Amino acid sequence: MSEVRTEITLVNIGDTVKARDGLIPESEVRRLTSNAVVDTGAWTLVINEAVREKLGLLVEESEETTLAGGVKVPCRITEYVDIRWKNRKTACGAVVLPDEEDVLMGAYPLEGLDLMIHPKTQEVIGAHGDKARNVVK
Repeated sequence: MSEVRTEITLVNIGDTVKARDGLIPESEVRRLTSNAVVDTGAWTLVINEAVREKLGLLVEESEETTLAGGVKVPCRITEYVDIRWKNRKTACGAVVLPDEEDVLMGAYPLEGLDLMIHPKTQEVIGAHGDKARNVVK
């Protein structure tokens, strides 16, 4: 299987609220567009320190996490960030790994965006077509 990537935009939710309330202009909402690695074996969104700083996300120290390959690293988790893909959006906290080169989108944000990787074409597509469908049970 090849590496799957897709373009996503990350947006600081706090800035969005401030812009909505007229406290800052829309042009000051911090956002970043990235050609993210999509990894269904990862559980959440992973960013590096440079991305966290550009978006102005606050972090909370957490316990160590184990990376693929068994390496343990300190885990820092951000406040929620909007993740946008085409006409869809969801939000989750991101794990900050200082040396990570790419933004990585795991299973949790994929589910929130109602996306999947097409098994034949290896492209990110809507799991239920062009319109997101989220079911609450």
